[in-house]
Amino acid sequence: MSFIAPILPDNSPFSPLQRAWLDGYLAALFADETTPRPNTIAPQGDPQSQPQPQPIRAEAEDLPWHDPALPLDDRLALAAAQPIEHRLMAAMGQLDCGQCGYLCRSYAEAIARGEEKQLTRCVPGGKATSRALKELLAGTGTPLPPPVPAAAVSSGVAPAGSGELLPARLVQAARLTREGSEKDTRHVVLADEAGALSYEVGDSLGIVARNDPELVAQMVARLGANPDTPVLSPDGVERPLAAALSQFCEIRRPSDQAIEVLSSRARDIDESRILQAMAEGYPGIGPEDGDLLDLLESFPSARPPLSELVSALDPLQPRLYSIASSPKHTAREIHLTVAPVRYEKRARRRTGVASTFLCDRTKPDQPVPAFVRPSDGFRLAPADRPMIMIGPGTGIAPFRAFLQERRATGAIGRNWLFFGNPRRDSDFLFEDELTGYCRDGLLARLDTAFSRDQDHKIYVQHRMLEHAAELWAWLEDGAHLYVCGDAARMARDVDRGLAYIVGKEGRMDPAAAKSHLARLAAEGRYQKDVY
Repeated sequence: MSFIAPILPDNSPFSPLQRAWLDGYLAALFADETTPRPNTIAPQGDPQSQPQPQPIRAEAEDLPWHDPALPLDDRLALAAAQPIEHRLMAAMGQLDCGQCGYLCRSYAEAIARGEEKQLTRCVPGGKATSRALKELLAGTGTPLPPPVPAAAVSSGVAPAGSGELLPARLVQAARLTREGSEKDTRHVVLADEAGALSYEVGDSLGIVARNDPELVAQMVARLGANPDTPVLSPDGVERPLAAALSQFCEIRRPSDQAIEVLSSRARDIDESRILQAMAEGYPGIGPEDGDLLDLLESFPSARPPLSELVSALDPLQPRLYSIASSPKHTAREIHLTVAPVRYEKRARRRTGVASTFLCDRTKPDQPVPAFVRPSDGFRLAPADRPMIMIGPGTGIAPFRAFLQERRATGAIGRNWLFFGNPRRDSDFLFEDELTGYCRDGLLARLDTAFSRDQDHKIYVQHRMLEHAAELWAWLEDGAHLYVCGDAARMARDVDRGLAYIVGKEGRMDPAAAKSHLARLAAEGRYQKDVY
């Protein structure tokens, strides 16, 4: 029996564009993935004369259980029958972000071999990933690794494989969003006067930031300690308490080991039990998304010796940003687009580590320790190939670099950019530059989605659906497809939209459309830089 996807009735309370989007989503959601179906809708004629679908190679780019656009439970389900290293990889929070000092696959393989004992390195995955890793190892009968001795933990200065740490200098952190915007997005420019930060477009820049000194001071006061008290840092080196917390400790996300130390030293039995449950990863226990100060305030009976607590924290890892410039266009400068993280929670101001380090706490001409992280899986298409770039918000960063590079090299491939943000008047990042590229022909197409400029919200995936036939034609002409931005929402919605477009315009069923996108990824023609 053939599969018939449910569709919304014409009188449903949605616009035609929204109905098309939802119809595609429902088709993918209700498709019977267990029923074998042809790769395309078969044309009339002799079936032996028609091209047969080729199997997709199981390469590094074709690991469906490690798609950052999928929820954790879905990734784990996809990898359920795979070897343990692939199941561990499915638990990672993001596609090769590099913040752990590994690639996700090599991190998973190191854990599976027993070479890596630390299960909390995945910054994007956080507690959910570390809990899943523990459960996966326990399910194999593998003993959980013991707490990592302080001296065995790598330094928080630069993770393994990051390259040499080099000084840059802040030139500016100018606001890109205009008056009236609800967002604060900055154009950060760093000077590389020595010319030592060699990079290619598509690479990321690692920023070695310090924690907010105000937050560090509050923690020292809550501990009732002297900031100059010598303590053992996570890298096994003794330093003054304030310096260790400022430069070498992850205080925004306390490690499971540090929470276990607090639990073991809590004089109140109820506090000890709650802390132990938090360390074991039970959701809904203790302060939601709590930092170290939250724990010290919520569990006042937990006051371990300072070195015992500080050495159990994870090392402070660098933060990575997609580079927004081409070295051929801006010699000895590196540009970034940064949205400073600031919010209130439990009557206390919270800030991002690196974003506010760059935008609020570093003054022009001050040094910024940095390193280049090569992004081999996010590279510019050959000069004669078309490119389709989808980058809302700060996701515009690598595509600005791509366009600058193509202008500098005289590349002849056509370029199409989808950009979105809340409002055109206040949130059109690099508007003059992008519209100038349209006028001189570098951008063949620029489609924008300003979600709050009309009664119903419009996002980049809706603009893609509006131009589905032309987008498919570009793909058929060999276009390379790129997505940069938020993994949890945008990238997932864009992926669904692309699957719908491929299915509709390519006359494929939902499963075949997904396979087509997987094949593009395996060929290097569908690349993501998501976070």
